[in-house]
Amino acid sequence: MRLYMKLRLTEGLPTAAARAGISVATAYRIEKDPRLPSQKQAPRERRRPDPLAEIFDSEVVPLLKAAPGVRPIAVLEEMMRRHPELTRSVRRTLERRIRTWRAQHGQEHDVIFRQVHEPGRMGLSDFTEMDSLGVTVGGVPLDHRLYHFRLACSGFEHAHVILGGESYVALAEGLQNALWALGGVPREHRSDSLSAAFRNLDSKAREDLTSRYDALCAHYGMQPSRNNRGVAHENGAIESSHGHLKSAIRDALLLRGSADFADLMAYRGFIDEIVSRHNARNGKRIEAERAVLQPLPATRTCDYEETLVYVTSACGFTLRKVFYTVPSRLIGHRLRVRLYDDRLEVFLGGTALMTLARGRTGGNGRHGHVVDYRHVIHALRRKLMALLNLVYREQLFPGEAYRLTFERLCEQLPPRAACKTMVELLSMAHERACEAQLGQLLQQYLTEHRLPNLNELRAHFAPDPARLPEVCVQLASLSDYEALVHRHTEVQA
Repeated sequence: MRLYMKLRLTEGLPTAAARAGISVATAYRIEKDPRLPSQKQAPRERRRPDPLAEIFDSEVVPLLKAAPGVRPIAVLEEMMRRHPELTRSVRRTLERRIRTWRAQHGQEHDVIFRQVHEPGRMGLSDFTEMDSLGVTVGGVPLDHRLYHFRLACSGFEHAHVILGGESYVALAEGLQNALWALGGVPREHRSDSLSAAFRNLDSKAREDLTSRYDALCAHYGMQPSRNNRGVAHENGAIESSHGHLKSAIRDALLLRGSADFADLMAYRGFIDEIVSRHNARNGKRIEAERAVLQPLPATRTCDYEETLVYVTSACGFTLRKVFYTVPSRLIGHRLRVRLYDDRLEVFLGGTALMTLARGRTGGNGRHGHVVDYRHVIHALRRKLMALLNLVYREQLFPGEAYRLTFERLCEQLPPRAACKTMVELLSMAHERACEAQLGQLLQQYLTEHRLPNLNELRAHFAPDPARLPEVCVQLASLSDYEALVHRHTEVQA
């Protein structure tokens, strides 16, 4: 019809009809009424009575004005209570009416302003929970978070597995790992308010942690900034990528076929591989931004907390409500401890002694224990019954088979005999360096519903280091070698 009316401006009626592909009769009908078909349709009218006509303006609107945040379903429940003749079939109609009214008369919404991200200007840090993925290490659920760093412009990412909470130590370690992996430093670093790390501290401690964070940024030449508390979209350049990263990890776990890892290092390598794939896809943008980053300083700064502890007669020290055992020869000494997110480095003066796995408090604030049975086994052999009611007895056993064996011994032997047998098993595991192999044999005894046979186990893990003969080697005198050299010289002459 549009083509006919256009042609009709310059052509006669028969010619225009033929060129438009319509009959002459249709052309005459169009001449009588040139309106388009859409203009001839009568407007659609309501086919049934409006169920909200009498109550929307008089009751619903005042309710929306008095409580702007009320949900439409709550309004429906209230209207059904006031007017029993209403049914739930009007729910969608009410929701559409409320949505339209709020669009015309409701409150103003907050506006998100998209930003232009300049290369090399901003890097962002945040933590994200990972409990929903069900990751296990050695069959034990891993309670952890991810520290997540991202460049706002190029999208470079770095993720680090954190075993504790959102602490300064976790932030410092993760941030420095990210910067050294990136090979440069942005001019500004943004994080959230770190309230999870500061909320349980007094004002003096909060100021100390804030000053340490500022010193960390100053060491790398970054300007520190924080978003307003509770306003997550101010960190949107990294908050939105949390979901993408976790989705990628979830998909990789499904393709892997298992969420269980042999150890923590294997899981961390798995995370690094996923992040590396994402960075490889953005390789050109990352290289372009890397060229305008600030250079790294000569060295890293400290990413640990340092404190002094005293080793008590219990053969250990308590730090952050966790008891750690150390060799008994350190009883009475004051040690210097560097506290990392996943480990403790112990020093006596300036000498490094050992590295301990960092422990966490139990549920409801209960004290935790990190125990190495090798530190106390010599004392337990002299005080057998101490094992029966030992505070950290469950943490003393190096494996589940050892714990179940002790429960079986307590059920079938007198307390002293059970403690003596268990201590001998632990001593054997320590002195003959057969902890894993002995654990497998103990599991076999449990499966066969037998008690462990000490003589049989000693013979299996022979020889006994205490009964090995001492071999004395008498070295020849150096003068004898001199005589041999002198004689060889005479023969040559």
